[in-house]
Formats: sequence, structure tokens, C-alpha cells
Amino acid sequence: MLDTTEVSRPDDRGSVQDELADITALLRKHRLVEGLVREQLGDGEHTGLTESQVTRDNKSELQQRLDRLHAADIATLLEALPLEERLAIWDLVKADRDGEILLEVSEPVRESLISSMDTEELVAATETLEADEIADLAPDLPQEVMDDLFRSLPVEEREQLRAAMSFEDDMVGALMDFEMVTVRPDVTLEVVLRYLRRFDELPDQTDQLFVVDRDEVLLGTLPLNKLLVTDPEVLVESVMSPPIVKLLQHDNADVAASAFERYDLVSAPVVDTNDVVVGRVTVNEVLDFVREQGGEELLAQAGLREEEDVFASVWKSFQNRWAWLAVNLVTALVASRVIGIFEDSIAQLVALAALMPIVAGIGGNSGNQTITMIVRAAALGQITIANARQLFRKELTVSLLNGLIWGGVISLVAYFLYHNAALSFVMVAAMTLNLMLAAIAGVLIPMTLLKLGRDPALGSSVLITACTDSGGFFIFLGLATIFLV
Repeated sequence: MLDTTEVSRPDDRGSVQDELADITALLRKHRLVEGLVREQLGDGEHTGLTESQVTRDNKSELQQRLDRLHAADIATLLEALPLEERLAIWDLVKADRDGEILLEVSEPVRESLISSMDTEELVAATETLEADEIADLAPDLPQEVMDDLFRSLPVEEREQLRAAMSFEDDMVGALMDFEMVTVRPDVTLEVVLRYLRRFDELPDQTDQLFVVDRDEVLLGTLPLNKLLVTDPEVLVESVMSPPIVKLLQHDNADVAASAFERYDLVSAPVVDTNDVVVGRVTVNEVLDFVREQGGEELLAQAGLREEEDVFASVWKSFQNRWAWLAVNLVTALVASRVIGIFEDSIAQLVALAALMPIVAGIGGNSGNQTITMIVRAAALGQITIANARQLFRKELTVSLLNGLIWGGVISLVAYFLYHNAALSFVMVAAMTLNLMLAAIAGVLIPMTLLKLGRDPALGSSVLITACTDSGGFFIFLGLATIFLV
């Protein structure tokens, strides 16, 4: 028998995947045996008893393996399974762990799990969570579940939940945790230590206490390491430090992410406009936000509207992907018509058909490099109106240098293959001009989206490819028509 006294935390991704593979194999073995028993016994009155006897060992082992896994690892397992097997695993998870697992899974998978639960199960799963955690689940929960939750929560937690739900997803308040420890400046460290011993456990990621006055206005912070090594008879106000950073609850969450990265923070206080402490942000919330933001940017660059369950229905996946594919189809038609304009030139010099994809492909790659750099710089707050023109000149210069160097390389290859000096010249010129076009588009596309208040990564790879393909074909075939045909 397996020891179930502690939760298993695999040391690395490889061991996590091995554990998940074992559980998946156990699940499929259990379901296979279950199916064979049904086939052999049919629907007789003793089927249920016999099934229990035949499948008990498999189910018991599977249950124990799940009980040993951390909630995050169970979430990974659920995301890696088709819907039918996912729900079978979900049924085996202990009910008291439902809430924490729902917090860990991706949004599309969470929707599939919630749709399989009734109102009572959902209320039981969420009422044990903190107010800020319930707020994270709220958009996916049915209204009747939220109504029941509000009625079951204590008044203080109810108000905290309302406050948490009032913030947009990209605000500091949405990352805020209401669990924190505050102390007064006029007490001794001995009093603070006695106060801390009254807790069953400190809130997660507690590396400092917040020093406040009687109106809960933030005065400073008391790091735990300083509390432990300082004379206990000293007053808090004598050893407290000014807060490294104070986050406003309506600030953009990017402000918090930048502060945590810059100052290597574990936690930071959140205040209102009157400097009253209303909560704190911890590093685990910031890491989750940064990871989600990075994933959204990758999806946006590919033209995906939202995160997708890899085992979602065909119709849902189609709805998520069709829009930018339609845009891509239009841009491909434009590129094809550009080529059609120069059909006579291509017919007279077949080498053009072989060489023009090189010009378009290199331009697309260069444009994507520029866009990636611009989007990242915008996320870090490094781009302003004052430096945009300098950035534009720099990217044009880089593209000119790359165009001349790599255009020169491909021109030598073209001359070696076709022994045509004019064609080599056209390759250098077309490569240089298309890389410069890629630089212009690579700066203008995300900057325009930023100015319009949109995500600068939204469909950027589709748009830059359209520009460099159509532009590259037009430049290359146009120059070829002028100098070669």
C-alpha cells in the first residue's frame, strides 16, 4: 500500500510527467476492466457487487496516487486528458480539494469541470476559499452559486469578496490578498512576537509585517528577519523601515510586476488613495499574472482570441481561430495578386519564381524580431513618445545593415547559380528594401495598437507577414521587371 500521509511534490518536470503518465495508465486500465466486466455480466442484479470486487484494487490505487499529488499537478493532469477521462479523474478527487484545484487549472478546463458540478458541489468547493480566490473563480461560476456564497459568508469576507470583484483583471486589486499581519508602532517587539504566536500559521509569503496607525494608515514595514534578531524590548517604530514600494489598488498590475522584478520582493502593501492599507500582493500572485500575460501575448501574436482547451470541441476551436485565419486569407490573396501583376516577368525569367520566397521569408523573420522586441519593451514600460523616433531610426539602421550583409550573401549565391550580375544586384536591393519595410511595419504595427489602447501583440505576426510578403514580392518583382526584363 502507498503512504498517503503527505502530498507528493515531484522535483522536476520530468518526474511530474512520469507521475501523470502512470496515473493516466491506471485510469485507462481501470476503465478497461470496468468495461470488460459489464460485457461479461450484462445488467444482472449482482453486476454492481462483482464490479466492485473486480475493480476495487485499481480504483483504490488510482485514488491513492491522486491523494498524494499536489493540487497544481492534478491540474496539469486534468489539462492533459480528453474530456471523458478528465471528468473520470475529477470524480475521484477528494471534494475538499476541489476549490484549490479549480484555482490551478486553466480557464477553459475550469469551465468544463464546473459544468459537470451541481450548485451544492460548487458552493462546497468555493466557500472554503479566501475572498480573493473566490473572486478569481467568480466569472466562471453560475449566478445562483455566487448568490449562495454571498449568503453563507461572514459579513467581513462578503465585503472583501465584493471589493475583490470590483477590480478589473489587469489591476493591482485583482492580485491583492486580504490576509496580512499589521502591528502598531508604539509596542515592543516582545509584544509583536507574543501576538504572532497566537496564529495557527502566518499567511503565505509573509516576509514582513505592516506597521500602521489607529486609522490603518501605512507607516512602515517590519521585516521578519529584523524582528527575530533585534532586542525584544525595542519599540517597533525604532526598527521599522520605510516601505520599499506602495501599490495603489487601482494601479495597473504591470506596475506590481515591474516592482517585484526590480526590487526582488516577496510581498508588498496595497493602499488606497488615503494610504490606508487594504491588502497586499505576494510574489506567487505576480508570477501567475506574468505567466498568464505571457501566454496571452503568444496567443495574440498567432491571432488566437483566447486560451483554448486542447481537447475542446471542434466547434469551440473553430470559433477561437477563424477570425485571424480569415484576415490571413485576405492578405494571402493580396500577395497572390501582387505576383499576378508580374506574371509576364516571371514567365520570361523563371529564376524569379525560385528566388522571391527568400526575399519575403527573410523580411517576415526580421519583422517578427522587431515586433517581439517592441512588444517586450512596451510591456516593460521602456517606450515613450520621446524615444519612439530614436527607436524608429535605430531599427531602420539595423535593417539596412542586415539587408546589405545578407543581401550580399544571397546575391553571391544567385550569381553562382544563374551567372547573372543584374539578378544579383536585384537580390541585394530587394532584400535591403524589404528588411527596411519590415522594420517600419514592425515598429508601426505595435505602436499603433498601443495608441489605440489595444494589445500590441494582437495578431502582430499575421500582420507583419502580410506586409513583408506582399511588399517583398512587389519590391523584388518590380525591380526585376525594371532591370532584367
